[in-house]
Amino acid sequence: MNVLRPTLLTLACLFAQPGLANDLPSLGDASSALVSPQQEYQLGRAWLSLVRGQVSQLDDPQLKDFVETSVYRLGETSQVQDRRLEFVLLNSPQINAFAAPGGIIGVNGGLFLYAQTEAEYASVMAHELAHLSQRHFARGLEAQQRMQIPVMAAMLAGIVAAAAGAGDVGIAAIASTQAAAIQEQRRFSRQNEQEADRIGLVNLEKAGYDPRAMPSMFERLMRQYRYDRMPPEFLLTHPVSESRIADTRNRAEQYPAQGIEDTLRYQLLRARVQLIYEETPGLAAKRFRAMLDENPKLDAARYGLALAQIKGAQYDEARNTLKTLLQGAPDDITYNLAQVELDMATRGLDDAQRRLDRMLKLYPSNYPLKQARIDLLIKQGRTQDAERALDELLKNRGKDPDVWYQVAEIRGLTGNTIGLHQARAEYFALVGDYKQAIEQLDFAKRRASNNFQLASRIDARQRELIDEQRMVEQMLR
Repeated sequence: MNVLRPTLLTLACLFAQPGLANDLPSLGDASSALVSPQQEYQLGRAWLSLVRGQVSQLDDPQLKDFVETSVYRLGETSQVQDRRLEFVLLNSPQINAFAAPGGIIGVNGGLFLYAQTEAEYASVMAHELAHLSQRHFARGLEAQQRMQIPVMAAMLAGIVAAAAGAGDVGIAAIASTQAAAIQEQRRFSRQNEQEADRIGLVNLEKAGYDPRAMPSMFERLMRQYRYDRMPPEFLLTHPVSESRIADTRNRAEQYPAQGIEDTLRYQLLRARVQLIYEETPGLAAKRFRAMLDENPKLDAARYGLALAQIKGAQYDEARNTLKTLLQGAPDDITYNLAQVELDMATRGLDDAQRRLDRMLKLYPSNYPLKQARIDLLIKQGRTQDAERALDELLKNRGKDPDVWYQVAEIRGLTGNTIGLHQARAEYFALVGDYKQAIEQLDFAKRRASNNFQLASRIDARQRELIDEQRMVEQMLR
């Protein structure tokens, strides 16, 4: 699968304003007259819905929760003023991350494979937040005033085509939209990247991480792919040079030698991702065992081994492996969720429920725990309880298409036909299929014809989606 080739970050780089990287703009500068923050927000959401509908994503609550919480943590110390962030976690083992106008943050699963420590991962995300805070998209329009929103949107359409697998067709669409801008890509890209590096380093240090992680990751990637004809997407959209690494290294060395380098939680998540992209559970188990033979205290490898054993239906072995981890950290969310997964796989539903009840008392707002409880309720056949739990989850995750998909499934099982069509409509809208979303609300209105208030609410929502569809079509025209 071709994943975001090139990404929207490339688009931002195409139109960066020439000038000194330290000469940072005011966020209320002339660029706002060309593209307002609200226009960026709308364009970003339109683009996100198209990507969600055409590019495979990772539906892993623990990974999603980590990305969201870690980026929001970095956002608190960043220069990003509009904190209305949306996330997309792409199912690709290639290293990449990107920031799109309007607060869209994208992460490939492969970033966890390549970023060996949490500080390295955080350095990439701090860099992406800097692209957002400096509004490189809008500032690029100031430098290229002949480029207007419809032209930008046309380039977005080409990017989505490339992301969806159209390959050269998508690239050709981008190139034909603005050949002159493509010719300026490298010069403008270097300036934006340097600016994002410098601001990202400041943010990284403020958030409590070791800023040296940024140049360290750049150096390793450059060594690894120096002679490759086709480097990973991250290096295509984030061109790394010796001078850029030296500049980042010099700036990082100005900070005290302190800050978070790594955490166990990050390594546990890396183990999850490694298992996702491993060919078979048996190969993964063999690799994790080798890591434990080398270092018996490596809990991340033990956790990865347990997951591989569960995936390979080696349930007794998995139970013994998890027992060691739970004895050392009985309240750890990640270990307990693995035990819940094991109990559900072996029909130990009562044990899984008792464990989840206890953990939710300790961490009542934890999204992965809530999702695990919903999955257990479905396994137990308690569909009405699952529907209520999902309705509660929607209060905080109303823009998550994965949640709406499950809501639709559950409402179908409970016989809530009107709610089923409403949930399908929300799902289709979030993945950019407005035609089906509007059609689903037509079905819902027919079912609700005898309930005036409900039919009116459905009709109002349908009009909202029609307006959204019209706006998206105008943007991408």
